[in-house]
Amino acid sequence: MTDFAIGLFSLMAMGGLVLGGLYVPISLILCSLIGVWAIKGNLILATKMLGLAANDAISSYFFGVIPVFVLMGFIVSESGLGRDAFDVANAMFKRIKGGLGVGTIAANAIFAAITGISIASAAVFTKLAVPELRRHGYSDRFAVGVVAGSSVLGMLIPPSLLLILYGLLTETNIGDLFLAGVGPGLMLALLFGLGTVGMAMFASGFIGRNLSADSEAPTTRELLSKGLPIAGLISLVLGGIYAGVFTPVEAGAVGTAGALVLGMLKRRLTWSGLWRVMVETGMITASICFLIIAAQMYSRMLSFSGLPSGFGTMVAQADLSVLGLILLYCLVVILMGMILDSGSIMLILVPLMLPVVTTLNIDLVWFGIITVLAVEVGLLTPPFGISVYVIKATLDDPTISLKDIFIGAAPFAAIMLVCLGLVIAFPFIATGLLGH
Repeated sequence: MTDFAIGLFSLMAMGGLVLGGLYVPISLILCSLIGVWAIKGNLILATKMLGLAANDAISSYFFGVIPVFVLMGFIVSESGLGRDAFDVANAMFKRIKGGLGVGTIAANAIFAAITGISIASAAVFTKLAVPELRRHGYSDRFAVGVVAGSSVLGMLIPPSLLLILYGLLTETNIGDLFLAGVGPGLMLALLFGLGTVGMAMFASGFIGRNLSADSEAPTTRELLSKGLPIAGLISLVLGGIYAGVFTPVEAGAVGTAGALVLGMLKRRLTWSGLWRVMVETGMITASICFLIIAAQMYSRMLSFSGLPSGFGTMVAQADLSVLGLILLYCLVVILMGMILDSGSIMLILVPLMLPVVTTLNIDLVWFGIITVLAVEVGLLTPPFGISVYVIKATLDDPTISLKDIFIGAAPFAAIMLVCLGLVIAFPFIATGLLGH
């Protein structure tokens, strides 16, 4: 059996193990070990080579960006800044038809700019927004659907955990990726808002009838007290990166300190809450690092087998245009999103596609934004839409089924496809701020 055939067989075996229910990193490590063993013909050599790959995977200083941004996101969530963002956004859009839905989207966009974690957004706004939306006459399906849809903004608007992961996998500048995520992220939020207003005007049966906006308007002082700390934290983190004052790792650390100070000043951060934040941060960081180690092993096995270069040759011989390749890639990503979580999709596909993309001189920053957008569609599609399951678990309401949440999220998944198409057709939406 040739090295290429071994790599192809390992890829198929890994897919079968994942579909069979084996944890993705375990599948990657197992297939990597067996693949390198088959290629090199020596088990001891294979274990040592994969051990070196594991050490190389997270020894870089830049991997410090993961725990600091995760920690900042959880502190922000625990400090109640999500509620503040919701109150401010609701006050801004309450007079628009469907305004509370638009406010939920705007609040999620604001929250995304200080967390970068879609799951955190889904959990926070399920508790905050869904009861308010239902109380004001919005349908159950729309109430959960708008939260599910707008929660994906957390992985596109910087700082984004998925963009950090992509940057580490491809050795692309994380600051550039963050800057490139601004345009598509704001455009997606705008499309979500326009879609909500359009549904309120032309599909009132879906969004809900007799939508009220009778909640007491907060005073200017209250809006400032809630909005200024959020704006300050966003400016501190993103402004520091773009101005060149901080590296992404330093910005995450400064942002974490800022979020901690805000939580203490607002007297919302208790010792028990801080302990819970630390434990959750540790668990997520360990999980992500384990995934990255497994992906590094998998990438090393692929390079030994020659599968990526062989795949690149096949693409070249097939005479596929760049557009054709990108569309095919997006289709595969979206299909995989129906059965895998977003991080796993990136860890499996990006190492395989990277040599092909590099050979075709495709802008890695633009490709990263496309990848994240396509991956995020999978968060809303059955049977495995992780944001939907998070909302269901957080809601704990037997009258709203998983089917209801998926149906409610469907219009927002369709809007995401429109946004993805626009970014593919007009790359400057992502790269314009970089001057590419």
